[in-house]
Amino acid sequence: MSLPVSLEALALPRRGVMYDLSSGWWPGMPLAEGHPPFQVLTYRSPAGQRNQGDVSFLQDNPLNFGWVSELLMCTMHTGTHIDALAHTTCGPDAAWHGGHSSHTELGDFGPMSKDASELPPMVARGVSLDIPGALGVEQLESGQPVGVEQLEAACARQRVEIRRGDVALIRTGTMLHWPDVERMPVGAGLDHDGALWLAERGIAAVGGDTAVVEAQPSGRRGDPQPVHRALIFERGIPIVEWVSQEELARDGVSEFLFVCLPLSIKGATGSLVRPLAIA
Repeated sequence: MSLPVSLEALALPRRGVMYDLSSGWWPGMPLAEGHPPFQVLTYRSPAGQRNQGDVSFLQDNPLNFGWVSELLMCTMHTGTHIDALAHTTCGPDAAWHGGHSSHTELGDFGPMSKDASELPPMVARGVSLDIPGALGVEQLESGQPVGVEQLEAACARQRVEIRRGDVALIRTGTMLHWPDVERMPVGAGLDHDGALWLAERGIAAVGGDTAVVEAQPSGRRGDPQPVHRALIFERGIPIVEWVSQEELARDGVSEFLFVCLPLSIKGATGSLVRPLAIA
């Protein structure tokens, strides 16, 4: 897929420093509610190959050559990941973005449209808005919403603005003590008005350092995840979750080249990603 790249974004790096914004992945890691656990199981081993003798090209093997391979079992919504547009559904037809009904377009092997294979690579201007820094705290409280007032305060403090085509990252401080769940607040994040404020500025995607990016509980009766609904379902704006921004905040980096390459997996509703910020 050939996509335009902002030449302005490519010119952003000045110091030649790369920040890994990913969570890492391992069995037992923290996950959002309702998802299966992450598992890595050894599938083939040198001992198994030798004892079973079922690999044809190893029949003549005086060097005892072998290999180790694994079976990975997980949801694509494990750790740092991006939501595809088929991820969230709404309405009587359980439809996803664009009116694609899961009654007619969800097969045994996943969504038949708007899946992870349709997610484009992202090479864009990234902006990390440090909300705790703007509020003078270490991290937000559990369930604390981030609205327009907090977003504007962070922009003013960091002397940045959100522009069309940007990837806007919201830091709540949730991953300050990652992965110690006892010290991590739960449910801090964007509220509905804050999400609309970002969308009005033409963002390409939004990310956050929490399991769902948005405030939980939502504070909107009958609307459990209004940010996912407003961004993914209604506007086709992807959400990137568990994006670690602690090193960016530590170094005072607000603006950078953001690189994120989703795996093109047919039928998946998201992709594990390892996003980079290059400053």
